[in-house]
Amino acid sequence: MPAKKTVATTLTMEDLAKLAGVSKITVSRALRDSPLVTPETREKIRALAEQQGYRFNVSARNLRMGRSYSVAVVVEMTPVRGRPMSDPYPLELLGGITQELTTAGYSVVLTSKQLMNTAPVQGADGLILLGQGSHGEAVRALQQTAMPLVVWGAPEADTDYIVVGSDNRKGGISAAERFISQGRQKLVFLGDVDHAEVQERCAGFIDAMGGMATVHIIRPKAFTFEAGFDSISSLLKKKGASFDGVFAASDLLAMGAIRALAEKNLRVPENVSVIGYDDTPGAASFVPPLTSVHQYLRDGGVLLAKKMLGLIEGHTVASEMLPTTLMVRQT
Repeated sequence: MPAKKTVATTLTMEDLAKLAGVSKITVSRALRDSPLVTPETREKIRALAEQQGYRFNVSARNLRMGRSYSVAVVVEMTPVRGRPMSDPYPLELLGGITQELTTAGYSVVLTSKQLMNTAPVQGADGLILLGQGSHGEAVRALQQTAMPLVVWGAPEADTDYIVVGSDNRKGGISAAERFISQGRQKLVFLGDVDHAEVQERCAGFIDAMGGMATVHIIRPKAFTFEAGFDSISSLLKKKGASFDGVFAASDLLAMGAIRALAEKNLRVPENVSVIGYDDTPGAASFVPPLTSVHQYLRDGGVLLAKKMLGLIEGHTVASEMLPTTLMVRQT
């Protein structure tokens, strides 16, 4: 009598869930190391899967779901010596984004506008853009992909994309109120207003002054220490130049401005008050400690990711602005 043939059976995720006494989604999360499942349950399910010879087929899952379970994060920033990618912007935003997306079982593809045609980016379920770019050109480039899009920046009129950002106008208002309380009347705004966020900071600043001071706008094309130093040095060389306050669109610009003032023996804040923006870790340790508008960047990253997950799931999602806080120090 011929030997009876054995038929190999393929263990499914449903089978594994029954054996473990949990739901199918719990098995899926456990095999993806999701923190939504307790370590004890993850270990139990992984041990059972290994015992039964089960392998989680990510590619099959993604194909079945019609998703890649990845989000491409596009950083609109040209790294330069004076402003490296290791700065709090964009790293704090990226930290919040990664925390939220990996918790939800998504991978993060970090890229730039120049690499939009690569397979990992084109296969992503959505795009998060950090920075709108000058005149919003970065946003327009990404909108052409027709992929779900969430942008870190400032809301603009007649746009249909989702924006998460800080209340830049309020940040500008808080700087103006500080100068008013100090009786400053000849002010300089230092920042490239071609960027929507900077434009909002400048607009809030000027509006809040209410004509109580003159505001001279200088537009450096970088957000670096060197750009701040060069801008204020050039202004001080002009005959009759006189000002008693500088509001810079970044901490690095503000620090460069203070160095330029020091080289001309102008004391901060006795002769000129200076306020920066971002409240980077270096602001508090700078000499003198820099007054700066604080942005909650890590919270912003988490919110960007939540908005993206909402879009992917087909939920109604709205733009949202986070608060800012003026951190008063010695400048």
